[in-house]
Amino acid sequence: MNLKNLAKTLGISETTVSRALNGYPEVSERTRERVLAAAQAAGYRPNPMARSLAVGRTNIVGIIYPLMPNDLADPMFIDIVGGMSEALEAQQMDMMIAPASATNEFHTYERMVKGRRIDGLVVGRTKPFDERIAYLAQQGMPFVAHGRTQLNQPHAWFDYDNEAGMRLAVERLAQLGHQRIGLISATPDLNFVRQRVESFQHAMQAGGLAVDPDNLVDNAHDRRAGYQAMQRLLARSPRPTAVIVDNHMSGVGAVRALLDAGIAIGRDMSLIVWGVMEDSLAGHNVTTVVQPDPRGAGAKMIHMLLALMDGTPVTDLQELWPCELLPGESAGPVPH
Repeated sequence: MNLKNLAKTLGISETTVSRALNGYPEVSERTRERVLAAAQAAGYRPNPMARSLAVGRTNIVGIIYPLMPNDLADPMFIDIVGGMSEALEAQQMDMMIAPASATNEFHTYERMVKGRRIDGLVVGRTKPFDERIAYLAQQGMPFVAHGRTQLNQPHAWFDYDNEAGMRLAVERLAQLGHQRIGLISATPDLNFVRQRVESFQHAMQAGGLAVDPDNLVDNAHDRRAGYQAMQRLLARSPRPTAVIVDNHMSGVGAVRALLDAGIAIGRDMSLIVWGVMEDSLAGHNVTTVVQPDPRGAGAKMIHMLLALMDGTPVTDLQELWPCELLPGESAGPVPH
């Protein structure tokens, strides 16, 4: 049964049948119910390509991502993308991940938007003043930012509470008596890194603890960099009695550096890592700041994007989820 035969059976035009199936408001509710009932009885299935042309949509959501070597080994990234895929499959839509070099990322956004190859975008790794978000808002392309920015343009975003998560880590170490606390952080031009670093400094000051700039090491976004950053902190005199690592990929390298140096983690030096590390990688029950339910977070971003495409105001699509501190063996009392 095709659209033409369905229209002939009902005795109405193909245009009316098409609009009824695609939810156009100018079709009366009585006609819509009649068309839908006849379509179901006849086993009619709309042609996806024809339907997308009729409603002006591609049924594709895009992510433009400058993939780093460790992204495909990052369980957090895989879980978030998996949640997005499941949410889109439920709507009979597809997701396109477009890898782009860091130098060509913005031009990739321009090509996608001008070519109307997608219905909407999820923008990852947001920056404090993000030209991608400013451009998409100007062009009217539906998008959800995975992370907040400092831009004034109102836009839809989803994020975890980075500031509160870092406070939990600092306060936990302070309760254990630590005063010399180091921080290993990722690339400083990312907004979540800026939020966590600033929160670390504020939490230290609020607890009456001095922030030593030499105990802050940035640009650690993978295992190798995390290993080297921890080596730098171990070489200090006096060295920190505790260290917070703001991302789990470099956290694995930091753990390895401590083990290679013969440091008893949790006794000689305490450690808190942001993000769950696989036991097979770290081999220790590490105290962690976690972002719960990453698959649910991925699905939530897709639901927000679909709501935006259906006309929900962006001010109603701003979601902040809490972080949690999971106790482990790696954070102990300050050594005497």
